[in-house]
Amino acid sequence: MRSSHSPDQIAVTFDHDHAVADAGLILAASLAEGLVLRELLAAHVDLGEAAGAANIGDKAMTLIHSALAGGEWIGDADRLRAGATGQVLGHRVAAPSTLGTFLRSFTWGSARQLDQVAEQALRRAWAAGAGPGPWPVTIDIDSTHCQTYGLHKQGATGIDRHGERGYHPLLATVAGTGDVVGSRLREGVANTGRGAASFVTETINRARRAGATGAITLRADSGFYTHAVIDACRKQRVACSITVKLTKAVHKVIAQIPADAWTPIPYWLDDGADVAETSYRPFGRNGRVMRLIVRRVRPTPGSQLALFCDYDYHGFVTDRDGETLELEADHRRHAEVENAIRDLKHGVGLNHLPSGKFAANAAWLTLNVLAHNLARWTSRIGLGETLITTKTLRTRYLDLPGRLTRSARRLHLHLPTRWPWGAPVPAGAGPAALCAVPDLTRHRHDRRRIQPLGGQRQPASRTADAPSDARSNAQVR
Repeated sequence: MRSSHSPDQIAVTFDHDHAVADAGLILAASLAEGLVLRELLAAHVDLGEAAGAANIGDKAMTLIHSALAGGEWIGDADRLRAGATGQVLGHRVAAPSTLGTFLRSFTWGSARQLDQVAEQALRRAWAAGAGPGPWPVTIDIDSTHCQTYGLHKQGATGIDRHGERGYHPLLATVAGTGDVVGSRLREGVANTGRGAASFVTETINRARRAGATGAITLRADSGFYTHAVIDACRKQRVACSITVKLTKAVHKVIAQIPADAWTPIPYWLDDGADVAETSYRPFGRNGRVMRLIVRRVRPTPGSQLALFCDYDYHGFVTDRDGETLELEADHRRHAEVENAIRDLKHGVGLNHLPSGKFAANAAWLTLNVLAHNLARWTSRIGLGETLITTKTLRTRYLDLPGRLTRSARRLHLHLPTRWPWGAPVPAGAGPAALCAVPDLTRHRHDRRRIQPLGGQRQPASRTADAPSDARSNAQVR
């Protein structure tokens, strides 16, 4: 059936000053206002006398909302200046050139101040209903590779084990929700376990300060199989579940497991996978005896691996209480962290680290973590969606086109009729009618009482905190 209006017959002009390109951002903007995020950024981040030190809250929020709108580069923030889009965000939208100057003004010290703002936002959101509260919580830690292409980026000039240049940040996420509770940028040639123990300690303390009062479990892969990481978990009184490296000593212990100790588990091959448990003292005399749970899997028939072995083994050590099969299944769910990493890279803007300065890219990482978490909280405590990707959230809710008008001294945002994921709202209703935005009035009243962390804010050092080369950047961490 032919359309009654051919696209060729439609005249196109860019002439509507009241059009809103991403009207659905008003949901995330309303939640950010309730968390007092812009005021937290302005109060806790100090760029000293740098050129980009003015209006920190507006510039940071511009980058956060740009990431939520799908921006992967600094220049993508320019879309927020189109039409009346900026009026639904609750802050002044900065130009891309201003944002570039803003990011280059960061030192390592001010980037850490920005990370403290991420903690404050996490604490407020969890208090509003997004957190685990008294229930047990599992934290997954992992690292990821962010490839870069410039030859003069601080911390990314070396060739890593993948044969590429880039950065190698650490990330910590909450299982089941995708909330990022910790992040730390590292140079690309850093091995997975570098700085992992201090990162684990920092992450656990942050989760507890944010309101996680229940039991905490840490899951990690073999890259974090170090004595320092396990000792950090013990000192923090949290249980751990960490994949072991299959050394000769581990293979020797596995070979001593009796044949009748293996329990079959569901697998796509008949009798293809079994689980068994034994005890093991990792790291020799320096370690303590822990549970070693091993899953063995038959190689796929006809594969190259089947020519050399009967089973492929996957083991992890843990100090958790519980049934062997339940713990083994739970440890495999550590793979959930890859969904959060994918969402950070392809849902917001972590797939690119745009600056040549290490500290600027560290700030970019934290701003994207804030955008990612804001998307998680908007979908969970605002829309009632348990766990959806940022791309789905953007398609269904954030990328809504709209038109802003003024009537009776009040702004009205007009949205398309018959939008598949839009609920009917009363005429003149605010963002709270579009989704169940929680009552954050208490945080709004805290605006005037926000003080810099640690009392009087001190200017971030430019000598010790802002190294001039990649090696010194790594040493600062």
